[in-house]
Amino acid sequence: MAAESPAFTLTLPVLPLDDEVVLPGMVVPLDLSDAEVRAAVEAAQAAARSEPGKPKVLLVPRVDGTYAKTGVLGTVEQVGRLADGDPGALIRGRSRVRIGAGTTGPGAALWVEGAAVEESVPDPLPGQVAELVKEYKALATSWLRKRGAWQVVDRVQAIDDVSALADNSGYSPFLSTEQKVELLETADPVARLRLATQQLRDHLAEQEVAETIAKDVQEGVDKQQREFLLRRQLEAVRKELRELNGEQEGEESDDYRARVEAADLPEKVREAALKEVDKLERASDQSPEGSWIRTWLDTVLEMPWNERTDDSASAYDIKGARAVLDAEHAGLEDVKERITEYLAVRKRRADRGLGVVGGRRGGAVLALVGPPGVGKTSLGESVAHAMGRKFVRVALGGVRDEAEIRGHRRTYVGALPGRIVRAVKEAGSMNPVILLDEIDKVGSDFRGDPAAALLEVLDPAQNHTFRDHYLEVELDLSDVVFLATANVLEAIPEALADRMEIVRLDGYTEDEKVVIARDHLLPRQLERAGLDRDEVTLEESALRKLAGEYTREAGVRTLERSIARLLRKVAAQHELGERELPFTVTDGDLRDLIGRPHHVPESAQDPAERRTAVPGVATGLAVTGAGGDVLYVEASLADPETGAAGLTLTGQLGDVMKESAQIALSFLRSHGAELELPVADLKDRGVHIHFPAGAVPKDGPSAGITMTTALASLLSGRLVRTDVAMTGEVSLTGRVLPIGGVKQKLLAAHRAGVTTVIIPKRNEPDLDDVPAEVLDKLDVHTVTDVRQVLELALAPAATGAEPAVPVAA
Repeated sequence: MAAESPAFTLTLPVLPLDDEVVLPGMVVPLDLSDAEVRAAVEAAQAAARSEPGKPKVLLVPRVDGTYAKTGVLGTVEQVGRLADGDPGALIRGRSRVRIGAGTTGPGAALWVEGAAVEESVPDPLPGQVAELVKEYKALATSWLRKRGAWQVVDRVQAIDDVSALADNSGYSPFLSTEQKVELLETADPVARLRLATQQLRDHLAEQEVAETIAKDVQEGVDKQQREFLLRRQLEAVRKELRELNGEQEGEESDDYRARVEAADLPEKVREAALKEVDKLERASDQSPEGSWIRTWLDTVLEMPWNERTDDSASAYDIKGARAVLDAEHAGLEDVKERITEYLAVRKRRADRGLGVVGGRRGGAVLALVGPPGVGKTSLGESVAHAMGRKFVRVALGGVRDEAEIRGHRRTYVGALPGRIVRAVKEAGSMNPVILLDEIDKVGSDFRGDPAAALLEVLDPAQNHTFRDHYLEVELDLSDVVFLATANVLEAIPEALADRMEIVRLDGYTEDEKVVIARDHLLPRQLERAGLDRDEVTLEESALRKLAGEYTREAGVRTLERSIARLLRKVAAQHELGERELPFTVTDGDLRDLIGRPHHVPESAQDPAERRTAVPGVATGLAVTGAGGDVLYVEASLADPETGAAGLTLTGQLGDVMKESAQIALSFLRSHGAELELPVADLKDRGVHIHFPAGAVPKDGPSAGITMTTALASLLSGRLVRTDVAMTGEVSLTGRVLPIGGVKQKLLAAHRAGVTTVIIPKRNEPDLDDVPAEVLDKLDVHTVTDVRQVLELALAPAATGAEPAVPVAA
């Protein structure tokens, strides 16, 4: 685009410029103190005496001792003094000169021959070049305005020549010597302008980034200064408030390092806490990690790491501890004996200095299994009272999240320690009594299995190094007394049940219920009803009738509600003026106060109204979630004309109970002749066995002899004795096999008014668990064969009795 050709040859003295470049059109002052500069100017002045015009020199950049290939023809405009007083010369760059060979000349300067470089630009300018000129002017204007050089903006805008505009960038202070040499050696004006535009564009981009960084840094500094100032003001305000409240200077709660160092923490816990304090000091106040660390440190500092409740004197006075348990709970001998054993062993360990053995202390893990209302939960408080320890209750019913036991990881928002850690923290000591209530109601889903998380907590061999996911430090639970409560043992996972010592609470006898009602329930309900003890008195006969006929349960919750209802009735009648106080409640007053009895014993009913008043009905014994209960079995034979042969079972029976019915029927078919039963027509007649309370699911083998007896009664026409109840598994050969829950079943028989009970011979050792007062009122027969059962249970045949009469189910 530009034509470049040597127009004429020049012989000029060389004025070297170290690390500096002068482009055509530039006017620069040079210091004549430099020998080479002075020699070149003097040589130019000497040559100008014989030639017209101003002295001429060749301005050549010299970088690291190497001369550039292109120089600039410069004229010495003026020689005089610089601003600092040193001699100097003002030189104007005129045009580019291609440097040739050296030559001789006057003076001490170096003379060279050079060829002037001619530059040409099309006129008018093409559109692309015009856009380039416009862009360069815009960039230069933007840069000059940022520097405040407003007077130079107009000068740049007035330059129209492409070559002059490109060379004008030589004034730019941000260009390096190498960049200016590159501009000098680029002869094409358009290419030179394009290069200058790119250099200016790159500088503006760098400057913008630098300004952004500087702005961010300045904002950060300003923010830190503002935060520093506000914090100093906050400290001053807190100081004034402390002075007003009379607090000491050192009571600053935010000084976590001082709090950790002053706290009585185990060594490993102290190390972990100090690491977190280091993180907190490095973290900014705006970081969310800071709040997590503070919450964690607060939790750790609030834990009672080395706090232990000294067992009270009663705990080491075994008789005194037993007296406390007896005073607060009637019955429950098994549990009281186990707690007494634990206290006795703990006393001997303390006497012999065996407080800690193998890192483990003398804790205990007991599971209290029994029906509702027998006092499992309140027993935990009594144990803590007897030992002089803190008591904490942890409700596990419906818990499905494993994190509820082990805690959440600290990475989660709102993370908290698990319920075990919170219980220890709430107790304020490392050896409380923790009651894990309703452990059989723990569920599992996609969030994990809480029962599995309890394995480590309730394992005496592991819980001295329990790790909560939130704390992430070892917590010693070996000195904690864990009491777990459950209604159904089978609902507890086998691995978890294996880690606990099972203590069964099978319910209360009627005598125990009367004692509990008199000593515990009645005083509590009198207070709740706003009555004094001398205003309302319940005779023992009334309490016994309440326990025997108005309630039928293993525990005493319904009994307490009945007492509360009775006292409310008396209080209301007194307020209405219908009854005077004091008042003594007898068993005859109960019907008028709270209505008729709900559970009349079968033996007390009219003989014609009893369930066993017809053949084919027998009384069995069963165990439910609410304790023991009586279970009636009804059997009937279908009319042969209906053609409905086979066995029909109803009453929501499980597979095991259905198999027991098949076994009973098969036994009677194969041994009918031996038992003198008319079983010949069983092939053609359907047999129907029904268990009333059809809405209640039933399963288990213990109703085997009951179904056999009901079928034998139906076939023989002989009634089953009203006062007889039975339980036992039957085999195909007629053997009576052992079953479980003997104590609960005998208590249920006693509550139902049954006087004769039939159990398997192999269950005879289980009678040792049954209270003596219950055994005294029951005639218990142990049998090995179903033939003995039939002899005991079936009443003598009535004269003219018709066997195998269908009975409605």
